[in-house]
This record gives sequence, structure tokens and C-alpha cells, in this order.
Amino acid sequence: MSPDRITDFIANNLILSLAFLGVTLALVLGELGRLRRKYQMVSPARLTELVNREQGLVVDLRPQAEYEKGHIAGALHLPMSQFNPDSKALSKARELPVVLVCPRGATAGPAADRLVAAGFARVHVLDGGIAAWQQAELPLGRGR
Repeated sequence: MSPDRITDFIANNLILSLAFLGVTLALVLGELGRLRRKYQMVSPARLTELVNREQGLVVDLRPQAEYEKGHIAGALHLPMSQFNPDSKALSKARELPVVLVCPRGATAGPAADRLVAAGFARVHVLDGGIAAWQQAELPLGRGR
């Protein structure tokens, strides 16, 4: 295809061309972000393995009311507003797998970055958050 035909196509289909450029840019930026990330996203099944086989610590970052409605059994509750990588509750888990849980898996990233910066060796985020856990029909604890 000649450059003149490509230029004509773009000129005649400007919205389509801009949409293509936008989608391509979003994909590239998303992949670059994923490659630079120093923590791993894990599935509910992998979270279960980390807890059962490697004594992983689950940290629930949701607000108190959401936590009490349902949480992963054994999860440590540290709301984002009180999250501190230097807390005594987290100090014992520096070499263990730590899995952060939020509502949908999108807000735990900054907390994961803070744990990595604080020297935690194995930091994970539950992909899809507690919603993915529920969708997988895994059990939830109630109350505090």
C-alpha cells in the first residue's frame, strides 16, 4: 500500500484513525506499566496456595463496614486510610508472601508499591479484588 493511499485513508476516516491510535497507545502504556510493576497480580486460586502452602498474609484494605460484610478468612484488616508498611502487624511478614485485597483490585497498587519500597520481598495484589473472590464462589468470613 502506498503512502498516498494511507494518507487518503486517514483523511477520509479521521475518527476511526484516531480511535485506532488511542487504543494502540492505551495498550502500549498498559503493557509498559505492567512490566515496570514490582508486585504480582494473583488469582483467587493462587492466593489460596500462597496462604496454605507458604503462610502468606492477606491484608484487606477496604473500609471497616465493607470488611465486616465479608472478608477472606484470616485476613488482616488495615484500611487504606491507616495503611503503613512499617506497622507492627506487617513487620513479621517481610519475607512472606503478602497479598493485598481491595474491592476490585484497582486501588491496592499504591499500597503494594509502598510495601515494595519498604523492603517487602514478595508482594501481590488479588486481581479483581474481593469481587473476584466472590465470583469464584470462595467463602467469606463475617464480622470483625
